[in-house]
Amino acid sequence: MASPVTPGGRARQPSLAQLRAFAAVAEYLHFREAAAEIGMSQPALSGAVSALEETLGVQLLERTTRKVLLSPAGERVAARARAVLEAVGDLMEEAEAARAPFTGVLRLGVIPTVAPYLLPTVLRLVHGSYPDLDLQVHEEQTASLLDGLAHGRLDLLLLAVPLGVPQVAELPLFDEDFVLVAPKEHWLGGRGDIPRQALKELDLLLLDQGHCLRDQALDICREAGREEGAPVTTSAAGLSTLVQLVAGGLGVTLLPRTALRVETARNDQLTTGYFADPAPSRRVALAMRSGTARQREFEEFAGALREAMRGLPVRVVEGG
Repeated sequence: MASPVTPGGRARQPSLAQLRAFAAVAEYLHFREAAAEIGMSQPALSGAVSALEETLGVQLLERTTRKVLLSPAGERVAARARAVLEAVGDLMEEAEAARAPFTGVLRLGVIPTVAPYLLPTVLRLVHGSYPDLDLQVHEEQTASLLDGLAHGRLDLLLLAVPLGVPQVAELPLFDEDFVLVAPKEHWLGGRGDIPRQALKELDLLLLDQGHCLRDQALDICREAGREEGAPVTTSAAGLSTLVQLVAGGLGVTLLPRTALRVETARNDQLTTGYFADPAPSRRVALAMRSGTARQREFEEFAGALREAMRGLPVRVVEGG
């Protein structure tokens, strides 16, 4: 391995491109997948990693015909490389925020049970009040959104809380009630005083595993006295499918109030019922990395969103 010292006696420095290439290989342990992740050709990626090994004077990878492994030195360097790249990302974020608020890119992550119903309000606000903001929307489940926030792939999240995640700050927006959606002629249809205990014996339809709305619905059912592990015979990947299953007579489900008009307006085989106070509800908030350079900007954005959402069937969190 060549010496990591220049002819002039100065230690050679690895480039950010080399560190980025090696960090990707260290994560995926696969050159093709790593190259695709960072948008680099596979030969260029391999060359960058080899150049980093030469610069540092250590072997970072053990290459075989079938797989790639980190050497002991590679494991230590990978951790350092990720820290350097995160620090550079923080530096770029700081500089972008210092230039001007509400300019540049804002990568907003939204959960599927919020996106179709709140994004029209969000987009109207951005287009009307922040025309220089390049809003990029990513719809994913909560776990994926939090991972994206932690690794800098996303800047801000719109999702149900509480999250209870270290280093993530929540900016509450509003609370909204859940509504019972049932097949037409169901005995609970049209009622405005449904007791939570009614959920104990109903055939409940829920979203698939991974959706926070599924967990919230199960929590509500447990509070109502539904037995732990009571069968959920059918689940769906999205609320639209879930509502169609209800219309087909397979059971009932719970919808957040913001989703009710969109999901039930197209089907006359459905009926709705409202719970007695205090109705089961969820809180929706923005979430950001604690200490982000754009904290003031995101707090202002949250305040503007609260005002924009006053026309929705929700209870805005005052002074959140």
